[in-house]
Amino acid sequence: MVKNETEKIDAVEYCETMYPQTTDEFKKILNEMYVTFCKKQRNYGPSNISVGTNLETESDVKLSLTGLWFRINDKVQRLKQLVVLGQPDEVGESIQDTYEDLSVYGVIAQIVQRKKWGK
Repeated sequence: MVKNETEKIDAVEYCETMYPQTTDEFKKILNEMYVTFCKKQRNYGPSNISVGTNLETESDVKLSLTGLWFRINDKVQRLKQLVVLGQPDEVGESIQDTYEDLSVYGVIAQIVQRKKWGK
């Protein structure tokens, strides 16, 4: 095993030993996010993120990442209104849903950047 792999395993073992409830909840949330992601993929398909491209060129990737930036910014602005400014929810999207969307968009952006989206 390479040193980096050993360090990763040691870090996981450490966290799971020291913070079992936290790490269990982290895994639970990741699974919930994955299920929601899959349901939305079934509804929307990959074209809403790839903007109808195959993400083959840097320009395609940039366009997709720009769209994701706007989506992420929308979520950040929503959290600002709800959490920081204490504005009431007017659209029925919970703070929890907003955090989940923000997290999923971050993962999607990484998949797009790696040119693996929709494949």
